[in-house]
Amino acid sequence: MKVTPDYTVIYDDKDIVVLNKRSGLLIAQDRYDEDAPRLDLIAQETFGKLFAVHRIDKDTSGCVIYAKNADAHRSLSMQFENREVEKIYHCLVNGRPLWEEKHLDLKLLPDGDQRHRTIPNAKYGKDAVTDFTLLGVCGPYSWIEARPRTGRTHQIRAHLKELGLGIVCDPLYSGNQKPVRLSEIKRKWNGDPDSERPLLSRLALHAYKLTVTHPATGERVTFTAPYSKDMDATRKQLKSIFDIDPLEEKV
Repeated sequence: MKVTPDYTVIYDDKDIVVLNKRSGLLIAQDRYDEDAPRLDLIAQETFGKLFAVHRIDKDTSGCVIYAKNADAHRSLSMQFENREVEKIYHCLVNGRPLWEEKHLDLKLLPDGDQRHRTIPNAKYGKDAVTDFTLLGVCGPYSWIEARPRTGRTHQIRAHLKELGLGIVCDPLYSGNQKPVRLSEIKRKWNGDPDSERPLLSRLALHAYKLTVTHPATGERVTFTAPYSKDMDATRKQLKSIFDIDPLEEKV
């Protein structure tokens, strides 16, 4: 059985490091699971002391930035706090929206129910804004781009649920946890159903791009995290069948 690397390096200098993490890995300590594997501790073996400046869900793959010193930590933390960071996520959802673009401004309350889910709450929730774009429909699935303007826990997943959409293999917010199988989307599939392995069997949410102001140079820089192998294999198969590619710019 092949072991999936915990991360690949997107960028590294004396002030920051940007990593592309696998799904299933925390990026910093979690109050619910203090002993779970953590990207910061794993990466510190190579890069030395790292300072977390933002969070993405454990089951989300993709772009994570860490500071390497106090000045960089302060600068990046303030950028995230002041909503100066541009974040782009890609996800594969079950079904299809009836819109091409959607702006959702809906207050959210983290840890709002017994399953520790984030829920809409107009009275006690915090401001949460996400812009969604439909990238393409692939039969029973749709590729969606999400640009969260705020950074609430599970914001994209909770907002999509409010719109009636669930990310593929989302154990918390989607009622449909079926993995993506080629046999179920390809008309002429001649494989063995007993030995078929799913194309994708984890949360289909990926932190694709991150734009920040470099804490040392003051330059605006964008980092892109390529899809992980399982998500990219799914993209390629869906493209071959439906001729839709979320990585291609719309004309």
